[in-house]
Amino acid sequence: MAKKSGAIFVFLGIFLSRIAGLIRERAFAHYFGNSPASDAFKAALRIPNFLQNLFGEGVLSASFIPIYAKLVADNKKEEARCLAWLIFTVLVFITSIIVTVGIFLTPSIVQLIAPGFQEDKKLLTIKLVQIFFPGMGLLVISAWCLGILNSHRQFFLSYFAPVLWNLSIIASLIYFGQLHGFDLPKLSIYVAWGLFVGCLLQLLVQIPQTLKLIASIKFSFDLKNEHGQMVIKNFFPILLSRGVVQASAYIDGIIASFLPTGAVAALSYAQTLYLLPISLFGMSIAASELPVMSSLSGTPDDIYVQLKKRLEKSSAQLTFFIIPSVAAFIFLGSEIVSLLFKTGQFSDKDVQYVWFILIGSTLGLLATTQARLLSSAFYALKDGRTPLKIALVRLFLTATLGYLMSIPLIAFLKLPTQLGAVGLTISFGIAGWIEFLLLKHFLSKIIGSYKISRALYIKAWASAIAAALIALFAKYSFFIPASFVPEFIASLLMLFIFGCLYFLFSYGLKIDEARLVIERISMKLK
Repeated sequence: MAKKSGAIFVFLGIFLSRIAGLIRERAFAHYFGNSPASDAFKAALRIPNFLQNLFGEGVLSASFIPIYAKLVADNKKEEARCLAWLIFTVLVFITSIIVTVGIFLTPSIVQLIAPGFQEDKKLLTIKLVQIFFPGMGLLVISAWCLGILNSHRQFFLSYFAPVLWNLSIIASLIYFGQLHGFDLPKLSIYVAWGLFVGCLLQLLVQIPQTLKLIASIKFSFDLKNEHGQMVIKNFFPILLSRGVVQASAYIDGIIASFLPTGAVAALSYAQTLYLLPISLFGMSIAASELPVMSSLSGTPDDIYVQLKKRLEKSSAQLTFFIIPSVAAFIFLGSEIVSLLFKTGQFSDKDVQYVWFILIGSTLGLLATTQARLLSSAFYALKDGRTPLKIALVRLFLTATLGYLMSIPLIAFLKLPTQLGAVGLTISFGIAGWIEFLLLKHFLSKIIGSYKISRALYIKAWASAIAAALIALFAKYSFFIPASFVPEFIASLLMLFIFGCLYFLFSYGLKIDEARLVIERISMKLK
């Protein structure tokens, strides 16, 4: 039962975190819109996001959790505790150096992440990054807590903790926004300090339970520790692999900095929505599966059989939930963007711009979530080199296609230069599909092929498209009359109708995942 409930707790924690994140983005859009200060803040925010994604959801989890979880599963408590404190000590040491050096090298870093920014925007970005760097260090230690908690199958707290990070930013936006609403550079500085406080809260909320699980404090720098050497051995290939994936996103940001004002911010707003299904479904399933797959025992053939079964089941779940997300972004995206961000400085023009970028993002949504799951399978097999090689291919494709599709192609087609951001997201999706197919190919060579029913794809797409079209018709017809229902409520009703119809249609088409969800809901209501 624990294995089944893991993804649910990850989902719940991430769901609450993402809801808080959407509220944060709505508040940010209200005050900043697509202004130059918004571009500066979003570009600077890539620094803490990089560390959180790299260590929290990437390197530390992939290199540390498989070994630590195996020790916990084998009831080797003392060895697990020694390993945990060794990794903590090493992380504090490395992070302290990175933060200190990073603060002094911020001007050079900003030149790398946003070379297209002009002087005023660049100076503001530098100030913001220097505030973000100490918070970045706190996020790394928070990632260590996440690794401990996840290995003990206590998923909720570590994924709920970012709620406090979001709430701190929201509070600073509202409070200081009332005082400095029209002085956006000054407001961005205050909000940056609110972000730092949020990083601190995200760490503090996890510390008590983490310390309880590893008994007592025992700092260690014993690099001869057998298990520590295994973590470090896996750490660097995975660091490079995850770093390459993060570099792909940075390349998008670098190219976007050369696009007209608002492109960086618009990409960030679209990414907030795009990452929602990746986090809720891709991350929740992959994160809960990693310690389970790492704990599988038996002969290699036995492990491979169990691994294939878990991958087939998890891949089917991802397919069932991601396909309607893609359909919603394509058909209902304008309504979703308007519902979440249309306020204050965020205009109808901004809504359409973000929607177009979001449509481009959907191309690689299914591939990205599936690739995250396959990477977890490689890490559970203690293989970090294969994902690294494939990530390098993705980096090359992202850089090459991103540039070609966002600048030369847009100019050749004589399209508005703002649409270069759409070209960026489309190229990112193409690279994502190639990464997924390569991961699947090389994993199949190790454990044997696994399949997802084609009928599932067809039925899920049919259900999602039908539900989206009916939901749109419902909003723009007499079912939800605009003269009686406010726009905000009408959009919420439209999304509710879409979700209900998707589950009903897929249930009627006998999709197993829909049947399980509806049966669970029915049991809860009895």
